[in-house]
Amino acid sequence: MAFYSEEDNADDYLFKIVLIGDSAVGKSNLLARFARDEFYPNSKSTIGVEFQTQKMDFDGKEVKAQIWDTAGQERGAVGALVVYDISRRQTFESIGRWLNELHTHSDMNVVTILVGNKSDLKEAREVTTAEGKALAEAQGLFFMETSALDSSNVTAAFETVVKEIYNILSRKVISQELKKQDAPEMGDGKTVVLQRDGEQGGENADGEAPKQGAGGCC
Repeated sequence: MAFYSEEDNADDYLFKIVLIGDSAVGKSNLLARFARDEFYPNSKSTIGVEFQTQKMDFDGKEVKAQIWDTAGQERGAVGALVVYDISRRQTFESIGRWLNELHTHSDMNVVTILVGNKSDLKEAREVTTAEGKALAEAQGLFFMETSALDSSNVTAAFETVVKEIYNILSRKVISQELKKQDAPEMGDGKTVVLQRDGEQGGENADGEAPKQGAGGCC
């Protein structure tokens, strides 16, 4: 669930984003690289709950992305990075199961990007870029290959999801403001809960397949 607050100018938006995928695909290192520009070569599987909050700015609005690195926290998520390891085909074959779990615990239209991590392991690659793109297109997802080790596309992957959610909610806010001109205000008018109506938006990034179908939020 995402909120737009007219009174809290410091934090106009707060988005919950989840990182899901098989163990040891590099989810924790993707988050560490994005949030702190760090990498842990000997990192172990995440135990318990870990999340980081990152601030971004779009059109003068401050956006906070609360990114959760753990399965089981999908409820209420408006965005997701579904991660596999390009050097381990088994992790790619698990993507369908992770998408099912995501959609079981969150809205079917949650904005989702398929991430093929560890692109630096060129000699050990078991999943081609074309296969990743094809799966993303079939499932209606964004797509990008990343490397937490050398930072390739890490920031772009997170920003692709956050910007798409922001674009969707911005259109909703504009739509609601227009409706207010023709209808009496309901409640105190301070907080608006927004949901995707099937609109499509966002911009492509290098290494990303075109968005197919409607991503969404809330």
